[in-house]
Amino acid sequence: MQSIVTDQPAVRQDNGPLKRLIVASSIGNALEWFDFAAYGFFAVTLSKLFFPAHDDTVSLLLTFGTFGISYVFRPLGALVLGRYADRHGRKAGLLAALWLTTVGTLVCALIPTYASIGIAAPIGLMLARVLIAFSTGGEFGSGTALMIEQQSARKSFLGSWQFSSQGAATVLASFAGLALSGLLTPAQIESWGWRMPFVFGLLVAPVGLYIRRHIDDTLQPSQAKHAAPVRDLLAHHLGRVALAAGIMAVSTAASYLMILYMPTYAVKQLHLPASTGFAATVLTGAILMIFTPLMGHFADRYGRGRMMVVSATLTLLTIYPCFRWLIGSPSFAVLMAIMVLAGALKAIYFGPLAAVLASLFPTTVRSTGLGFSYNIGVMVFGGFTPWLVTAMIGWTHDPVSPAFYLMACAVLSLCCIGIHHRSIVKHI
Repeated sequence: MQSIVTDQPAVRQDNGPLKRLIVASSIGNALEWFDFAAYGFFAVTLSKLFFPAHDDTVSLLLTFGTFGISYVFRPLGALVLGRYADRHGRKAGLLAALWLTTVGTLVCALIPTYASIGIAAPIGLMLARVLIAFSTGGEFGSGTALMIEQQSARKSFLGSWQFSSQGAATVLASFAGLALSGLLTPAQIESWGWRMPFVFGLLVAPVGLYIRRHIDDTLQPSQAKHAAPVRDLLAHHLGRVALAAGIMAVSTAASYLMILYMPTYAVKQLHLPASTGFAATVLTGAILMIFTPLMGHFADRYGRGRMMVVSATLTLLTIYPCFRWLIGSPSFAVLMAIMVLAGALKAIYFGPLAAVLASLFPTTVRSTGLGFSYNIGVMVFGGFTPWLVTAMIGWTHDPVSPAFYLMACAVLSLCCIGIHHRSIVKHI
């Protein structure tokens, strides 16, 4: 494989404040993660309402299976919307992605349950998840490209806001879950309360659309005029796609296991109140929101690859003892301590991650390459994680078994970083 691409993108004239750029690039990502977190937090409720079955485990598997199947469409969305952004501009790609997300969220908020419309309910829910996944496929590539394509030595810092926004969305979704769990009865949550997070997401969408309409693009028409990003990516850059997906393995698996699945794990395996899982996830999201940009700043100063190696190695060494401790002493305090550690390790890894991924692809295929590789990684190591760990626990009857999955992902990421160490630690 050739060395990481280091070409400089087109110069962007800074006609607006950097804060607006950060918000415009990350608000769609935040909305999608808010939607994902809400779906995960209310998975137990959704399994009863949309996938009724005699066995609760089967019902939950169907719920997470629908969540996972939708992720198959994320790489397709990355190719379609990424191509659009590489030919028509990052701004156009971001607007298209956010419109599609808004429509999918609207369906989730309004769709009747199985008791009302029968089999059409789970089918409709699945189609809504597919639409959101498709739009998400183009969101990360265009947003990250817009961030990274600045005349700035702070590329890790700028790119880190994509993941910081995920933490912010997780905090908001967790607070929504905590508030609904505390204010509503279980019957009210099953009746209408589970819809409220999706309704809130709909209120954010118009703000994102307005901000994105008023930003400057970074892609010059001369660069996009003769671009054939999908063909170029598939013909010349598949090795980079595989490398990027492998680098993402540990961070993606950790996010979906420790944030999305943890509320379900706390209820089903630890027999703790649902509010405990929500509170722990709030803490982790807050750590990501606050410390990921700080880690991006440090990565710009001290090297990106080194920080990622430290994070992945510590994840490999600590995850099994943490799960064993949690099962042996299932309590709010232990869960919070483990989530603090998980959040810190993810923040270290996420800080430089976007800049490292962006450096793998030249400007003409950057949105497509970023989006496709990111979503291949998310599909393989994230989308099916809740389903896989639920199945692992069911097969092995060992609640510690999810730790082995995360350990395997850590080894894979370390191998990818090790194979191309010289290229990865190099600044863009």
